[in-house]
Amino acid sequence: MIPLSLSSSKGSVLIVVMVVCLGLVGLTLVFGNAMGMAYRGADNSLAGQQAEQAIEGAARYAEYLMTQVAQPGAMPDPALFQSDTLPVGDATFWFIGVPKTADPIDQPAFGLVDEASKLNLNTASSAMLEELPGMTPDLAAAIVAWRRSSTSDSEGTISSTAPVKNAPFESVEELALITGTDSTLLYGQDLNLNHVIDANESDSSNGFSSGSSGSRIDSGFLEYLTVFSREPNTMTDGTSARVNVTQQPPSTALTNLLTKTFDASRAREIEIKIRAAGAINSVLQFYIRSGMTEAEFEKIGPSLTAKSGEYVTGLVNVNTASATVLACLPGIGPDKAPTLVATREAQNTPATNLAWVVPILGEADAIKAGPYLTVNSYQLSVDAAAVGRNGRGYRRTRFVIDNSTGTPRIVYRRNLAPLGWALGSEVREMLATKKEMK
Repeated sequence: MIPLSLSSSKGSVLIVVMVVCLGLVGLTLVFGNAMGMAYRGADNSLAGQQAEQAIEGAARYAEYLMTQVAQPGAMPDPALFQSDTLPVGDATFWFIGVPKTADPIDQPAFGLVDEASKLNLNTASSAMLEELPGMTPDLAAAIVAWRRSSTSDSEGTISSTAPVKNAPFESVEELALITGTDSTLLYGQDLNLNHVIDANESDSSNGFSSGSSGSRIDSGFLEYLTVFSREPNTMTDGTSARVNVTQQPPSTALTNLLTKTFDASRAREIEIKIRAAGAINSVLQFYIRSGMTEAEFEKIGPSLTAKSGEYVTGLVNVNTASATVLACLPGIGPDKAPTLVATREAQNTPATNLAWVVPILGEADAIKAGPYLTVNSYQLSVDAAAVGRNGRGYRRTRFVIDNSTGTPRIVYRRNLAPLGWALGSEVREMLATKKEMK
């Protein structure tokens, strides 16, 4: 029989050994978990850095595309570049664009956005701003008053007791400083600014739900406004000034341009009609009053202007603007804007002059709209979203790239990653599938 003291001593040793073993196992688990967390943190950090570099690559790619256009002022041809799932090493980036009418309403579209497709906050009249969804006359007046250097202009006196800047808007987000503007007006239902209804943005109170049919989304002002649209007031060579058609009688420069472009007889016919037309307020009105054919206008249109100065600011590109924006312009309105959009979407290539809008608007309304329209694009909005390895490290930045000086340069940058995932459910599922396959 084993003495009781010896048995008790062995039992104590066993317990101590078990406690030590449990402690070692616990330490192993703690250190293993810490190492796993450190590894995952390092992996996420690396993925984030990869995504950030992919964003920078996206900006450089967009700048390159602007140098490859067929002619100055043209938009990059979507058929000649890729907008989604572009690899950069282990990272991938997408250009988040604006959906077309036929695109699905529950998934984002991909592409570049023309800043000239929007109303310019620094040039739009209060009457034009009032046509935006959700805009009120008081808020439109406050916007115009904010940017003014005086209390009155051609629109008349603006009475407003709200604070004013007395200087141009520097960004659309500056609207948040104006009394009467809130996040609902700026963002609408599109909280992450990707132009679709995401699951967290569905709202049964206004009839929208994620994946539903019908209207795409209740967008805020940010989708329709810009401060960056301008084009150089020079001919396609980038150096010679355009010929101003508003001068009466026609200038020597216009006479010389007509004679250089057409034979002497035809040039003389056009000049006689312009002299008899009286005041000309836009290049489109010049086309209508001159009696030129569309083919003739194609030859001379890029050399004409109705403004003085080095740049023309705030013109709306009729080839890219949404029906909502076009409806804000005089002579177009909500009745004719959808027809303009439907007609241009049926065209194989974008029009290079404004002549195509005349049959749709009619001469009288085309003359009203003429001072506000263009077919040129010199600023692109690049909404680049990216992920690093294994679909992690999500980053998103919006750039505005300006090519009006002849060299593309970034004039605006905003981090949009805090707004949340903007690539839609299909991209998320695609990334998850790729991760599982590894």
